[in-house]
Amino acid sequence: MKNLSKNNSGVSLVELIVTLVILSFLAALVLPSAQMTAKRSKELELRRNLRTIRTAIDEYKKYYDRAVEDRKLIPSLNKSGYPETLEQLVEGYDFGGLTNYKIKFLRRIPADPFNPLKPGDDKPWGLRSYVDKPDSTNWGGEDVYDVYSLSEETAIDGSKYTDW
Repeated sequence: MKNLSKNNSGVSLVELIVTLVILSFLAALVLPSAQMTAKRSKELELRRNLRTIRTAIDEYKKYYDRAVEDRKLIPSLNKSGYPETLEQLVEGYDFGGLTNYKIKFLRRIPADPFNPLKPGDDKPWGLRSYVDKPDSTNWGGEDVYDVYSLSEETAIDGSKYTDW
């Protein structure tokens, strides 16, 4: 009697090709979604970092105004009350003795996720002073009134990161 059942445990070339086509099609669908998710998370980080720095700048200004009001600091015509540099938010300031210690507003300067700091680059953010125009790209250098991203990329919503 002949054994009619043969042990065919291999995969045919057609089955292999069909499987590869299906997997490549699925990968083509998933890859753009993964890239969009990564960009969206970087955008959320950028918004959070901008908010953190801007809140620290505003807090610094509140303490400065309170020090002037309590006559701990003498107001000056050429001083707006905003920090002179971003580093001053990290190093702290005593506001003329308003407190017995330097008040620090940031632990560190947050990074721009779309414009990573390159070696030798000392400017992680674009800066605007109080006297600069709202859309200025040249920092006057008097103080730090606002920060913006230096990235030229376009956001998911079509806006530029420099406009955030």
